[in-house]
Amino acid sequence: MTESSNPFSLQGKHILITGASSGIGRQCAVSCDRMGARLLLVGRNQSRLVETLRMLSGSDHDYKTTDLDKIPSTYIEDLATLHGAFDGFVHSAGIEKTLPVKFLKKTDYEEVFNTNAFSAFEIIRQLCSRRTFKDGGSIVLISSITSLIARGGVCAYAASKGAINSAVRVMALELSKRRIRVNSVSPGTILTPMMKDYLASLTDDERKKRVDGFPLGIGTSEDVANGVIYLLSDASRWVTGSNLIIDGGYTAR
Repeated sequence: MTESSNPFSLQGKHILITGASSGIGRQCAVSCDRMGARLLLVGRNQSRLVETLRMLSGSDHDYKTTDLDKIPSTYIEDLATLHGAFDGFVHSAGIEKTLPVKFLKKTDYEEVFNTNAFSAFEIIRQLCSRRTFKDGGSIVLISSITSLIARGGVCAYAASKGAINSAVRVMALELSKRRIRVNSVSPGTILTPMMKDYLASLTDDERKKRVDGFPLGIGTSEDVANGVIYLLSDASRWVTGSNLIIDGGYTAR
């Protein structure tokens, strides 16, 4: 299959990825690079962003160190002026606070929402300009199955991801006039380095219970990145306002 006939190709597309310094965001960068995209990587940690950049084969990629809690009102316009308008946006930046509801304070919710949801919404607001985002582009926000199923201790995180799923549907309708698609992806448990450490801290019974909840086993960052590529590519040109669940069958139970 040639590049021109491959609907999953990202050749010639300019894509902005937040949270690109580790985990799912880093894998999205690597996978998008393999599919021919030109990337601008965003994250807080410069050394980790440079590590991601070194994992890419393309030569036209760049990065921008940014605190997503403090995005200037002209942030995206300034990036587009320097690097060109975008065809795609992936919001993978995210934090989690694992605390029972009785211990969560307003500031905890604010911290989680600022990174997981509000920063994405502000970037999308700035992407509404034709100077920053091309007609027919695609926006993908990383959500979580915790927005759909209950798990103790993750109230703030689950609520922030639920906000993403709800906002995606409205944004998809509003931006459809420019044929800009807006979707979310909800992964289950992904075997990131942090998750490996967490599983290692469990007892054998606890670990077995966690893993056995996924009929297809625990997933990898690449499983999620493949779904993101689908939503960024022309293969999903008739898909918008959707939440793609990638969880190895966990929520099918």
